[in-house]
Amino acid sequence: MEKEYKKRDLTEGVIWKQLLLFALPLLGSSFIQQLYNTVDLLFVGNLLEKEAAAAVGASSLMITCIVVFFTGISVGVGVVVSLALGGGEEKKIEDTIHTAVGLSLSAGVLLSAAGISLAEQLLRWMNTPAEILPAAVSYARIYFLSMVPIVTYNMNAGILRALGNSRTPMTIQLIGGIVNVAMDYVSICCFHMGVDGVAWATMGSQGAAALLSVFCLMRGESGYRLEWKKLRIQSTILWEVLKLGVPAGLQSMVITLSNVFIQYVINGFGVNEIAAFAAYFKVELLIYLPIVAFGQAMMTFAGQNAGAGKPDRIKKGIKVCIAMGGAYAVLSAVLLLRFGSGVFGLFQKDPGVIACGLRIIRVTFPFYWLYTILEVLADSIRGMGRSVAPMVLILANICALRTLLLVLFTLTFGTLESVAAVYPCAWLAAALSLAVYWKKGKLCL
Repeated sequence: MEKEYKKRDLTEGVIWKQLLLFALPLLGSSFIQQLYNTVDLLFVGNLLEKEAAAAVGASSLMITCIVVFFTGISVGVGVVVSLALGGGEEKKIEDTIHTAVGLSLSAGVLLSAAGISLAEQLLRWMNTPAEILPAAVSYARIYFLSMVPIVTYNMNAGILRALGNSRTPMTIQLIGGIVNVAMDYVSICCFHMGVDGVAWATMGSQGAAALLSVFCLMRGESGYRLEWKKLRIQSTILWEVLKLGVPAGLQSMVITLSNVFIQYVINGFGVNEIAAFAAYFKVELLIYLPIVAFGQAMMTFAGQNAGAGKPDRIKKGIKVCIAMGGAYAVLSAVLLLRFGSGVFGLFQKDPGVIACGLRIIRVTFPFYWLYTILEVLADSIRGMGRSVAPMVLILANICALRTLLLVLFTLTFGTLESVAAVYPCAWLAAALSLAVYWKKGKLCL
């Protein structure tokens, strides 16, 4: 890790090269996150009883909703910083850094206290079976102790990325992942702590990541450096962060909750179909994560260039980013369709499940390039400081329209393909809606 991080100016230079170099570490961070989430599942699934896995699963939706909400808030922090950086507002960047760190510490403490006290009641409301309730409550309460480091790391990573440094957060995540694997092994295999050990491992890894991110901010360039004596929450900065971050957080929460309904419909099919969709959501990450990385890169790119008053560069950046992301989506889809049996075989050995998985990807993967347009446009609009519009358009299409289509297609056709088809239909509608908003809103004029 660098002794002192340097900001990257995305308002100058070759656009495709700037975007690609910035997106690659973001992609690395995403794959590292998925890797140690998978390791957690491997430890729980292979070394503990099935009740332990059920206890983790019972509380995962509640925890995920909270984490993705504050990840959205970190988007708001990143946009404020990138706009200020593009505009040369050094004092505003300094104020935003100290406000964000103050917010993460105070919000983390409040979340921990609320989560620990309410965990049991929330799990009862979620109809958690009595036989796994004690383990689920214990796991959730320990996990809620991790709220301060989880929120702190996400805020700090948002700041670093907005300053053009996507490599340091990736390095920190890698170190956190190694700590997580080591603590999983020690807590489960050596100290036999069961499902609680997984939660303590999460706390240890997130704590390490948070401390490293704080250290990096303290070692930043003059004017972009965290100094504890300046730590305070400034109301004007806080309002700007929340105005941009809350819509992004709410969007992530609602999408997470809407997926529960889709899973309900999937569960109405047979075991092969359920297992196939479970494997599909893992295979899909090979296309999805790089596209998301391009979108995140474009958000910082748009923010810095909007702050610098360079609308034409934003327009060119969007075209370049859609072209790169779309080309990747098409190429990866072709390869996965060609070698789909082998890829699904990594997650499932049953021929019936693999056959169902191939039926799903034949419907969705040829149209995944549509998701590139959706992701790049939405993140570009957010990067320019408008967060409500993309939230409304994405929720209207990815949640509301997708759910309506799911009901309609299921009642009309009732096939595996009909469920899969709702995804590209929703992507198309969202991409068109965002394109119309971009054009009519004259955001680059």
